[in-house]
Amino acid sequence: MILKQFNTILLGESMAEDNVNSPSHYRYGKKETIEVIQDCMTDDEYHGYLKGNVLKYVSRYKFKGEPLEDLQKAQWYLNKLIKEVTC
Repeated sequence: MILKQFNTILLGESMAEDNVNSPSHYRYGKKETIEVIQDCMTDDEYHGYLKGNVLKYVSRYKFKGEPLEDLQKAQWYLNKLIKEVTC
């Protein structure tokens, strides 16, 4: 993300919105929303939150306007859960 900002400022490149990995509506303040959520939960609660989001995005991907985007969001949450479990 920092590299994108650097390229935007110095090279005049446009920053494309990344609705999967870092949506702008989750980047207000000093922490991303996912970090605030994690800080408010135990490890087990946070793992359940991540798992719930995987299930949410996989179960509804066919019924929204951007099915691939929902599957990518499910993958993002699954990758977070995998990282949590392996650390």
